[in-house]
Amino acid sequence: MLTVETADVAIPTLGFGTWPLKGGDCERMVTAALGAGFRHLDTAEMYDNEDAVGRGLKAASVPRDQVFVTTKVWHTHLRDGQLQHAAEESLKRLGLDYVDLYLIHWPSPEVSVQEAIGALNEVKTRGLARAVGVANFNVKLIEEAVAASEAQLATNQVEYHLHLDQTPVLEACRRHGLSLTAYAPIGRGKVLDEPEVKAIAADHGRTPAQVALRWLIQQEGVIAIPKTGSLDRLAENLGTLEFSLSDEEMARLFKLARPDGRMVRMGVEPEWDT
Repeated sequence: MLTVETADVAIPTLGFGTWPLKGGDCERMVTAALGAGFRHLDTAEMYDNEDAVGRGLKAASVPRDQVFVTTKVWHTHLRDGQLQHAAEESLKRLGLDYVDLYLIHWPSPEVSVQEAIGALNEVKTRGLARAVGVANFNVKLIEEAVAASEAQLATNQVEYHLHLDQTPVLEACRRHGLSLTAYAPIGRGKVLDEPEVKAIAADHGRTPAQVALRWLIQQEGVIAIPKTGSLDRLAENLGTLEFSLSDEEMARLFKLARPDGRMVRMGVEPEWDT
């Protein structure tokens, strides 16, 4: 599995996203994903599936130190003390002594970046997480978080796909040594109908989803975490690692970004840069 090296951890470039899987379905898919070859699991406090992810991980015949586990704290638990407690509770649900990466899921208008990042740093200092980072931060918040953090931040997890230009955020991440983790990496399926994507897929004997994912992970410092509830799609997504796109093909795909490309709206988001 290819990795992105950042903040003294190696993050597999292709992860298994678990939202919105729940219960037995989530447990079975996590075990299947690990059996298929995935080594990066992404969950969150808000997903209400950490217990199932933990059971799926335990059921898989893969040593714990070979699986990169990410979870996140919800924006209502960012106060100093609350955040550390939330990390402890996530570990209990996961059945783990530590996670590999612990993220602030969304910024909060009620808690300063400085307070939240200070608490996040303590999670790492206490050994509850090997690395820490953020999610859904715009450029301004990335700058504030980096300035406030004693620890090197590992990633900023944001919506990123062919229809959404994230150049300002990606440049800020690279400037400060963060990776960018792309959620909704196939744009909730909408990018798969693009004629350009279909044409490039046909040229490579690949699927449109594989082309959309390959475009992401072929960019420097970018990780993708596609989600699926389908066993067949696990193998398809892993096939993304088996081919490359030319510079010309990458350039053609970059042109598919649109002004209305953003799909995720939560009501707590910052003012986006694009």
